Amino acid sequence: MSPKRTMTSLLCASTLMLGLSACSDNKAPASGEKTTGDATTSGTLDKIKKSGTIVLGYRDSSIPFSYIADNPNQPVGYAHDLQLKVVEAVKQKLNMPDLKIRYNLVTSQNRIPLVSNGTVDLECGSTTNNKERQQQVDFSVGFFEVGSRLLTAKDSGVKDFTDLKGKKLVTTAGTTSERYIRQHQQELGIGEIISAKDHAESFLMLQNGRAAAFMMDDILLAGEKSKASDPNKWEIVGTAPIHEIYGCMLRKGDTGFKQVVDDAIKATYSSGEINKMYEKWFQQPIPPKNINLNFKMSDQLKALIATPHDRDQ
Repeated sequence: MSPKRTMTSLLCASTLMLGLSACSDNKAPASGEKTTGDATTSGTLDKIKKSGTIVLGYRDSSIPFSYIADNPNQPVGYAHDLQLKVVEAVKQKLNMPDLKIRYNLVTSQNRIPLVSNGTVDLECGSTTNNKERQQQVDFSVGFFEVGSRLLTAKDSGVKDFTDLKGKKLVTTAGTTSERYIRQHQQELGIGEIISAKDHAESFLMLQNGRAAAFMMDDILLAGEKSKASDPNKWEIVGTAPIHEIYGCMLRKGDTGFKQVVDDAIKATYSSGEINKMYEKWFQQPIPPKNINLNFKMSDQLKALIATPHDRDQ
């Protein structure tokens, strides 16, 4: 044993004899590190309380969930409105009416790492809850149900996934749609799969003729279509091969914070306020072009709102 360890042991022994707390030569965990006991269940709330700020992850082009419209410094959207409900709940929980918000832009590729490493406290956008991601992060109760379909020009001849033989398909990198279609590329005979950095770039590639179709969640396709100079030129087609649920992401194992998040979302459901929020973003003109998506609430989403859960299906 080194002299340093010997001295530490003697000091610990002396401390115990005096009836004080035990000591150790191990370093205390740094800020943001997970520890045992209460720290793992309320780490995010403690972080928020100490900093006076909650960090919200947002997307810049996930219409109508989380995106930038008129103000480049202020995200808007259905998921963002739910996110702000959580912020209000955190203010009440911590008795911090002046709690500040800091926005952190995330992408499909970096959103999970940024939540896992503590950079972002809460991400609410268009993130699918699935078993693979559950190994890295926790999810709130679900707030939307989607199916992956195709956006294509009306005169493209593409009506379903079987029509993609020998053709180029674009999708967004880091999404469950990308993973699914790459697994089934050979089976469907797709000529090439292009992975764009975000939904806006995916749609741009489709518009420029670099791909015959754009695969993504149906509601996100509707959002991109709404931004086109001539939305009537495009149509959403195909039978969805996968159905998924969106949820807000938070750090894994933080049960205290998850309770606050879930309760805030559930309160929006039980009060009926969620119906007004849905109408605002899916059945009324939305910025920046004041296009109405006319996206009717599905029976699956109605069931999710009636009986909230955080499962992937």
